[in-house]
Amino acid sequence: MNVLVATDGSKYGRWALDWVARLPLVESAKVMALHVLDVAALRAPFLAQPTMAGIEPYVQEEIQRMEARSAETLRETTRQLASLKLTGTVRKEQGPVAPTILKRAPKRDGFLVVGSQGLDALDRFMLGSVSTNLIHHATCPVLVVKGEAVPLRRMILAIDGSDASAKALKFVLTKFQSDQPTGKSGRVPIHVSVFHVLPLVMYPGLKKASKTLLDQSVQKLIKAGFTAEPLCYLGNPAEEIMKAASQQRADLIVMGAQGLGAIARFLIGSVSTRVVQHAKGSVLVVR
Repeated sequence: MNVLVATDGSKYGRWALDWVARLPLVESAKVMALHVLDVAALRAPFLAQPTMAGIEPYVQEEIQRMEARSAETLRETTRQLASLKLTGTVRKEQGPVAPTILKRAPKRDGFLVVGSQGLDALDRFMLGSVSTNLIHHATCPVLVVKGEAVPLRRMILAIDGSDASAKALKFVLTKFQSDQPTGKSGRVPIHVSVFHVLPLVMYPGLKKASKTLLDQSVQKLIKAGFTAEPLCYLGNPAEEIMKAASQQRADLIVMGAQGLGAIARFLIGSVSTRVVQHAKGSVLVVR
């Protein structure tokens, strides 16, 4: 499976590679660790201010600092890739961050991994906007890493009956192993809480349809070797998903990128964006 990992020299970039090594993937990952250097973004604010022409020496100094940090990032990433025994390459490119990552992202049978924050205040703003950009425009699933990698024991799978949530379920069923090794020689099943949020305004038959959707998803997961349970709540989808993830101590939230129809795409799209931005744990958005 092809996996593109965006790395920037921060702990989030290092955690992204750790997550790839820890995920219970059915097929071994073939990794490209991509480091993007956007020099033009540093120059842009000064180009619009002719009166600040004397600032060029400081811009050059900052570019040199970025280049030095970039070189160290490549060395660290190469060492980390080897220590994790991951198969892959390390690559550096220059250009706007999100478009460059999207250009290299897997088109089929793969996913993209990106940290939720970067090195400093500017980087946090930039990479935060990058992760939001990627979940909106990538054609492959995107894993947004929020913390250190852990063995995947429990996950929240948020579904809504849309094609995107069906793809999220399929991703779990086909790309993840159903169990993880324990400290001894045994293995323990991964537990999936299948989660559906009902609107506060109920429509006829909606509750029954929700139960059917949840039961069918749970049965598919159990048949595949996972342990699973249905969870159904009323309220704001994003808030309830994050609350459930906290209560269930989930290691990962998995959800679709779009919902049903134009209005639903807007609503569910905003749900995935909000969850990615505000969840405490890592989030996998599938499309």
